[in-house]
Amino acid sequence: MSVQPTEKVYIEILKQIKSIIVEDGLQAGNKLPSERELSDRLKAGRSSVREALRALELLGLIETRRGEGTFIREATGHRLVEVLASFILNDKKARQDLEETRHIVIKDCTELAVTRCDSSTISKLRELIRQMDNGGQKETSEVCRKFEKIVIQSCGNHLLYRLYVELTGYGSSLQQAKSYWQPALCKEVLELLEQKNPEKLTNLLSKQNDALNAIE
Repeated sequence: MSVQPTEKVYIEILKQIKSIIVEDGLQAGNKLPSERELSDRLKAGRSSVREALRALELLGLIETRRGEGTFIREATGHRLVEVLASFILNDKKARQDLEETRHIVIKDCTELAVTRCDSSTISKLRELIRQMDNGGQKETSEVCRKFEKIVIQSCGNHLLYRLYVELTGYGSSLQQAKSYWQPALCKEVLELLEQKNPEKLTNLLSKQNDALNAIE
């Protein structure tokens, strides 16, 4: 069956909106141009632009705030992640593959972080360790996740970081993801980051992963 002209216009507008996001350097949290401005820039009808924006919103890629405009959402908020997870990762082998891949990404990011994290990052991590020591179980769990995320982000490789975010998003959708990094591990990671010792960090994370696999 041939594609109708209206469908071609709709798909083309989606592609052009993506190009505008790239060209304008827009990131999560940034405001998109208004519907009228997009219509002018794309030389397209307002109704077609509106449909394209509606599709992006249904996927959870953007959100409309009354009286403020339309904004790009964080990747972890994508409904698409949850939908794909429920269909694709519905068997044990797929979940195991996800955890294995997530571990590989975490290990690679942490190795890079050894040479790339700065004194400001180290200070933030030290403060999080103090919070772990003073918080309750729920608060400590949240701080551990924040600690892990900051270390991964400090690797300086945006693609690896995005992989980490997406893999964690899939796992969370399945209620399977668990932070590898409990307080004791966080403290060891911080110590090895301060020592700038990638070999020991790799061994530490490998042993941690082996231990997790052994109890599953």
